[in-house]
Amino acid sequence: MTEITRDAVLAALSKVQEPELHQDLVTLGMVRDIVIDGNAVSFSVMLTTPACPLRGKIEKESREAVEAIGASKVTVKLDSDVPNDGRMRGLVNAPVRNAIAIASGKGGVGKSTVAVNLAVALAQSGARIGLMDADIYGPNVPTMMGAPTMPSPKNDKLQPAESYGVKMMSMGYLVKPGQPLIWRGPMLNSAIRQFISDVEWGELDYLIIDLPPGTGDAPLSLAQALPLSGVVIVTLPQAVSLEDASRGLEMFKTLDVPILGVIENMSYLTLPDGSKMDVFGQGGGEAMAKHYDVPFLGAIPMNPNVRIGGDNGKPIVIADPTSDAAKALISLAETVAAHISIAALDGNNAPTIDII
Repeated sequence: MTEITRDAVLAALSKVQEPELHQDLVTLGMVRDIVIDGNAVSFSVMLTTPACPLRGKIEKESREAVEAIGASKVTVKLDSDVPNDGRMRGLVNAPVRNAIAIASGKGGVGKSTVAVNLAVALAQSGARIGLMDADIYGPNVPTMMGAPTMPSPKNDKLQPAESYGVKMMSMGYLVKPGQPLIWRGPMLNSAIRQFISDVEWGELDYLIIDLPPGTGDAPLSLAQALPLSGVVIVTLPQAVSLEDASRGLEMFKTLDVPILGVIENMSYLTLPDGSKMDVFGQGGGEAMAKHYDVPFLGAIPMNPNVRIGGDNGKPIVIADPTSDAAKALISLAETVAAHISIAALDGNNAPTIDII
């Protein structure tokens, strides 16, 4: 019987492609900790995100490749090391590997719902997640995450609240309930900078930023203060929502922020007989993505439990993970994470911009 060597294992695994990066596991440096004991082989595959949507395929093909060289027992351990997008984030007191903004051109499209559920889904996969509620005028994240208070400051640093494995900061923690914020641009800019520099975020794989609707001071301030890995645009299928979302997309293109893609929320309603009702129209988000030549990340169906979960502080991916909406959101989290990994490993980094 032919002796199994480390070189033989690496040669076998060099034929296994990472499906999204389109290179083999060995070239990408994803194979670690090879141990050979006779005909038993174990090794780790270091994925670029714990939310890898094709982890099952990678594990299966890796196992089969090593079995093909005579291994009778193959143990594959899947681990992850999220790549850094290479951007310098000097205001943050700990490494933030990737910063992802969730934006929309208008209110009422479910942007905060998408941000909250994407953050929780990524945290459930094992990633280190922060969620910054930059919607200064309408901070809903504390309610939606079931975390109405934050810890006391420590060592002159704000301590983020934590829920479902997600670290959070929101203006909702710093003002009295129902108190309006009547602020102009400079004050808003200062608040966003404080959320970045004065919060003890710790090391994060992904910082999700829930932006206010529109194309005003908040996204401009954020782009100046915190270089973004990219932005996700949330829209409804209807024409009015698409027009506003297009303005938001154009703004980020002007700011040289990479567009990760478009999500169509409230895409359809599944009826009791299994048919779908297009409440707000059909296919608008996909058409918008095609028009701007950016990825269409996916559609989220309407589901009353999404609203109920938001009101009760239990996001749908926690409250009803087998529902159609939760499955769509979990899949979207995996897709966004995959796009971030591809961009980071391709070195597709946007330049730092200064806004005067």
